[in-house]
Amino acid sequence: MQQDIQVTIVGSSNVDITALMARLPGPGETVLADSYQLSPGGKGANQALAAQLAGAATEFIGAVGQDSHSEVALGQLDEEGVKLDRVARTVEPTGVAIIQVDSGAENSIAVVSGANSTVTGEAVKAAGCIEGILVLQGEIPASGITAAMDAAPDRIVLNLAPVIELDRNYLLKANPLVVNEHEAALILAQLEGSESISTEAEPVIAQKLMDHGLASLVITLGANGCLVAEQGLEIQQLPAVKVKAVDTTGAGDAFTGAVAARLAQGDKLAEAAAFAGKFAALTVQAHGAQASYPRSLENL
Repeated sequence: MQQDIQVTIVGSSNVDITALMARLPGPGETVLADSYQLSPGGKGANQALAAQLAGAATEFIGAVGQDSHSEVALGQLDEEGVKLDRVARTVEPTGVAIIQVDSGAENSIAVVSGANSTVTGEAVKAAGCIEGILVLQGEIPASGITAAMDAAPDRIVLNLAPVIELDRNYLLKANPLVVNEHEAALILAQLEGSESISTEAEPVIAQKLMDHGLASLVITLGANGCLVAEQGLEIQQLPAVKVKAVDTTGAGDAFTGAVAARLAQGDKLAEAAAFAGKFAALTVQAHGAQASYPRSLENL
């Protein structure tokens, strides 16, 4: 019997082509890589897998091509039981992310959208109803994001990464908005209609974002943990779990998916963020995005 869906992710699915190297190249420079690997990725698919592994019955709505990459892109989601009935097969190729990772676990990523560019408002409306908590990212067209928000029956987790232009009223539907410190500054500039990007401390940026009317906000700070803000409550800083990172690819997606899963199971936001921080910390200790996500919650 199909379990009721608790989290629905509308978003992107990619194949990650990851090159491992001692250091990242500078502009115009060629650096020899030690190895490469082909693996599933894309923010939407990553978050769907994380939500499922964190204990929530999850559905992924997106698009892939009619190519061999599509099987790689959806393989781990299918294995772990994510519902994939409403993933479209398009004439556009499956999205690809080209990732470089250095010995210090820093990365640079270039994304070719491919089929993800077809997840438009029209496509989302055609997919039908949304169930449970809705999770969205910035790797699909803005019309797809707003159409999904219009159909959302429950709270919306918005991870606007990358930061794209979104109408103010839709930005303020996020509950929570989940972003890193750089994305938070970009979104603040968007809300303020400013061309300059704030360099103020993260708690200041968090407060300014909340003053614009957000219901709640999480700003991830990498090794410094995260900030959690909710209307009517003091901003909290939660510490990070101390681990030796070898690859941070997909860690932010793991965090977002885990937050949504725990909210769907009744956690308060700070509790969900604390759990998600532990979940994401496990992922940075292995290479790859989805392959590094914990298949057991025994250590959390």
